[in-house]
Amino acid sequence: MLNNWVLCVVLYLVLSTAFTQFYKVATKTLKSAGALTIVLQLTASLVALMLCPLFEFKFPTDIRIYIMLGISIIFYSISDRLNTTVRSGIEASTFSILKQISTTFMIFAGLIFLKEQFVLTKFIGAMIIIFSNILIFFKKGKVKFNRYILLGILSNLSFTVALFLDVNISDNFNLPFYVIMTLAIPSLIVMIFERIKISDIKNEIVNGNKKAILATAICWSLSIIIQLRAYQLESVSIVAPLCALTVLLNVIVGYIFLKERDSLFKKIIAAILIIISVILIKV
Repeated sequence: MLNNWVLCVVLYLVLSTAFTQFYKVATKTLKSAGALTIVLQLTASLVALMLCPLFEFKFPTDIRIYIMLGISIIFYSISDRLNTTVRSGIEASTFSILKQISTTFMIFAGLIFLKEQFVLTKFIGAMIIIFSNILIFFKKGKVKFNRYILLGILSNLSFTVALFLDVNISDNFNLPFYVIMTLAIPSLIVMIFERIKISDIKNEIVNGNKKAILATAICWSLSIIIQLRAYQLESVSIVAPLCALTVLLNVIVGYIFLKERDSLFKKIIAAILIIISVILIKV
């Protein structure tokens, strides 16, 4: 079933959109953002564990791959942790748009650190993503920043560093096992550095929205696996623009189910611009 890239993309769109929406619902009852992050990461890891037998078991022999993965996991940890706080403070549809800034960071990182050739369409695409975010946060004659937006930018920067180090590493592993490493290990890092106690995690489960937490974790794990699988089956230039449709879907679904009615027209315009920008970047 997962040998058809079109099916993988469709499943990804559904799961990724559901993930963003359920994550927002889960944050509405959070007691500790750190504890909620750990609960979601560990639960998502368990989901991935059950899927390991469905994929080829393979592991790299090059120690450098493990070193790069280890460093990237540190930055994934920072990004995941910050995202929980950011999601709690802004609308799901807005978060989906803000998240696209990581694409812009990746383009500039390639130009600066990898000395990649300057491509006008990529540059225009990056500028469109920045403009789309400015459009969303432009209110009453000026761009309004708050701590959630600033943390969101920092999270995207951290995610970009992780992705920059982690390019194509997943191809060397059993896919679900790779997902386990990028979720379970960050949960331990968050627990250690934020000094989250077992009682804090238990409290988050007992007092949190259990259905939303479970749905978020399932969608998180499955969406990562299925997106990676889609990239294995078809070229990035085709898959990436289609995956970007989640931005528009989150605006629509957020409007219907989460009653996110603020700046709807601007969100739709921003979502469409982001889809166009991804097409330009991947051409």
